[in-house]
Amino acid sequence: MTTAPVSQNSRQQWWARVWSAHAETSWQAYLLVLPAVSLIAGLFGGGLMLAFLQSVGLLGLTTDGTFSLNAYQAALSHSAFWHSLGLSLYIAFTTTALSTLLSLGLALLLQGAGRWASFACQLTLPIPHLVGIAGILLLLSPSGLLSRLLFNLGWLSSDQDFPLLVNDAANLGVMIHFLWKEIPFMTLILLAVLRGIRPEYGMQARALGASPWQCFWHVTLPLLRSGIISASLIVFGFIFGSFEVPFLLGSTFPKTLPILVYQAFTDSDLTQRPIAVALGLILSLISLGVIALYLWLGSGSPFRQTTFRRQP
Repeated sequence: MTTAPVSQNSRQQWWARVWSAHAETSWQAYLLVLPAVSLIAGLFGGGLMLAFLQSVGLLGLTTDGTFSLNAYQAALSHSAFWHSLGLSLYIAFTTTALSTLLSLGLALLLQGAGRWASFACQLTLPIPHLVGIAGILLLLSPSGLLSRLLFNLGWLSSDQDFPLLVNDAANLGVMIHFLWKEIPFMTLILLAVLRGIRPEYGMQARALGASPWQCFWHVTLPLLRSGIISASLIVFGFIFGSFEVPFLLGSTFPKTLPILVYQAFTDSDLTQRPIAVALGLILSLISLGVIALYLWLGSGSPFRQTTFRRQP
């Protein structure tokens, strides 16, 4: 008769000890990250709050202190905003997609290589973007080294016959620079993920009759999904918010959204300052929205289950 109460009391005491240990560990972890979180929240959150107050007319030298959404209305009603937004999304999506595909193929090729592969992927990481921009201008401009070389070889009748790759309407120079910079970065991440995948998974799939392509599509690629999503999000966020590369290598019109924000913020007319701040906040919201959509699309399983048939 007394066994059940004793067992129930023991179970309750065990759960109490587990909860106490978990709570103690959680509070210790929270205390460790509290200084960093407070600093980030104070700087980032405080800056966003001040920017929002200035964009709605509650703060600033040229406002009367009344709440108004005129800055957002003016920003969204201007055709330059939509042209800049479309250009920024085009550059970011195109470059991220190409970087992902090329990095995935390069990582698969270098999977069995030694440490030199990881070292080679890190060579471009410490190089500043301005150095890469200077290299693009010296190499791919109409009067650059490549056009002169082709002219001296007789492949071009004049330097002006060289295709426009810098400050062109398609922003090819911008995308070439980002590909040069981001492909090694993404390859480094995917190499680390690939080398962490146990080879037994592929061997078991092959034993069940999967072809090499089925093994890659249904085994390797799903295991790489987290690395692909993480790397592509970092690359997309950086490219979408980049300023110096499209400013020096991009098209003259339209400009990307960060350049539009810069031009509005540096306007001598201080009445344009709330519009500039509103554009900056819209840029941040669009970045967060695209990242949230990307995470939502990547949270599901895009690979349907397949039953492998043993091949004869």
